[in-house]
This record gives sequence, structure tokens and C-alpha cells, in this order.
Amino acid sequence: MSNVIINPDFDCQRPEYWITLGNSLCERQLYTEAIAAYDRALAIDPAYSKAWNNRGNTLSALHRPAEAIGSYDKAVMIQPDFHQAWFNRGLLLSEMGAYGNAIASFDQAIAINSDPRYLHSKETIWLSKKLIAV
Repeated sequence: MSNVIINPDFDCQRPEYWITLGNSLCERQLYTEAIAAYDRALAIDPAYSKAWNNRGNTLSALHRPAEAIGSYDKAVMIQPDFHQAWFNRGLLLSEMGAYGNAIASFDQAIAINSDPRYLHSKETIWLSKKLIAV
């Protein structure tokens, strides 16, 4: 991880440190380095669902959808009520044109948390499908 300063005040053996670093790297669009940071978090705690979700988001930004879906799947397998991971999974599946699977992911997110963004994303798929059918 080039040009990354590790703050000695933080405990680098805690996955939260690597998540924070990964998020900072993502903000600077240093996606490969961010994935390495998330992987460090997962090496410490393989069951850290937030790291899997963030890793999926980063892989999606790198246009590596199969790997991103795998990361989202791990996140929701570990934490089935992780509505953000279900939502992110649905967004990616929608972008891929896998609308049925996207709707199923949005339904999972909505069942946990009826966030209006989740409802809107699901409705957008139905609208898109109707426009395509016309």
C-alpha cells in the first residue's frame, strides 16, 4: 500500500483499523489498495460482514462483478440481517441485468429495513421491465 501512513495510535490488529483505512482509500479511488486493506481486516476476523460488504462495493467499482457478488454473499451468509449488503447486492445484480435476483435481494433488504431507497430501487426494476416489454 504505497503512500499509506499507518497511525501508531490505532491498533493494527483490530479489523476496524483496516476497514477505516480501506474506506479512506476508496474515497481516493485507490481501489486495489482498499481491497488489500479489507483483506487484512478479514485475515484478522473472517466473519466481519462489514469488511465483506465494503470489499464487494470496491470490487463492483473495479467492474469485477462475480467477485463482488461473492463478497456480498459472504456478508449476508455471516449476517443475514445485513440489509445494506442485501441492497448493494441487489444494485449490482440490477446493473448486470439479473433483475429477478436483484428483486429477491431488494426484497430481503426491505424485509429487514423498509428504507425508501430500497423500495425505490425495486420499483425502478419493475418500471424498466415494463418499458422493455412495450
